[in-house]
Amino acid sequence: MGEISKLGAVSLNCPDPHELALFYSALLEKEITFESDDFSTIQLDNLWLTMQRVEGFKPSTWPSGEIPSHVHLDFSVANLDTGEAAALAAGATLAPEQPERDRWRVFLDPVGHPFCITTLIPD
Repeated sequence: MGEISKLGAVSLNCPDPHELALFYSALLEKEITFESDDFSTIQLDNLWLTMQRVEGFKPSTWPSGEIPSHVHLDFSVANLDTGEAAALAAGATLAPEQPERDRWRVFLDPVGHPFCITTLIPD
């Protein structure tokens, strides 16, 4: 095995780590495991999802590309319609452009990061 053997964390830049952590905590039904003024963490199965404060943060203008996407997360769901309802209930916004609505749904988190839900991710 090489020196770098696994991905340990995905970090999201944002203006307020606590607020974004609350959103992903609700979306994923996971506890916030660490917080400071500038950093929050949610422990997933074998990965940390972290939020870190960046002064002057500007949200993505996806799909226009004027300000490119900072990160793109894909989440597995059993059913697109119930997954959509859960994402909206957690505070996501359905993106205006939906390239293949029958295969995945595109959303924006509270600070504008695009993310998708899909039934195509294998278990």
